[in-house]
Amino acid sequence: MADEIKYEYKTVRPVRGTDGWVISKMQKDGWELVQQAPGALRSTVDFRRPKKPQPWLLIGAAAAVLVILAVVIGTASALSGGDEKKDESDKSTAAVSEKPSAMPAPTAVESAATDVITPQNNPEFAALLKADSCDDANLAFATRHEGKTVAFNGSIVNMVPRGDHDTRYDFLLGPGDKGPNTTVGPAFKYEDVNILDLKLTGKQIPATVGVGAKFRFVAEVGEFKPAQCLFFLDPVSTEVR
Repeated sequence: MADEIKYEYKTVRPVRGTDGWVISKMQKDGWELVQQAPGALRSTVDFRRPKKPQPWLLIGAAAAVLVILAVVIGTASALSGGDEKKDESDKSTAAVSEKPSAMPAPTAVESAATDVITPQNNPEFAALLKADSCDDANLAFATRHEGKTVAFNGSIVNMVPRGDHDTRYDFLLGPGDKGPNTTVGPAFKYEDVNILDLKLTGKQIPATVGVGAKFRFVAEVGEFKPAQCLFFLDPVSTEVR
């Protein structure tokens, strides 16, 4: 039928205890919950949403307008190019004479700071911390910066014991201070680590940690798994805030 709705489908496998968080995020992006199956450590959640038709006619018209504009601008530039090139040549000569002989070398502190990606020195990371946990920005950042070090203020969203062990956990971390109520940013995961692996630092180091605790996380970028909407990190240091 011509009016039949066509859907696109997506399956997400969130860590146990974060189902509601993931479902809420997906529904904000227009996904409809189809089925939810709980598991021992992860649930399987299926979504669907109507496919958006591509406005080909509008795209073609816009492309034609852009071509016409490019021709007009190119013609105008060619007509005025002679005088502008002469002015630019004069300005360039003057600028060269005013440049210092050498740029000052960065200090050791500045060089070390640029090795760690933070929201303050990297706009891409700042935007990522405000994106959805299933957004394509997660995969793009992980692919581009795998093995590099990031630092951000965050909190523990959830922690799940690994099997029968009561000393090793899977930690789910989120940016900000809202702990289990975090709804913005990637779902960062430390997998199969104990408290010592966190390398706790700060004035008052706790004997243990729990859900909702706030830290300054410094970690190495791992992989992003789109099917689970999980962004894996390896702990470098964890400063109490």
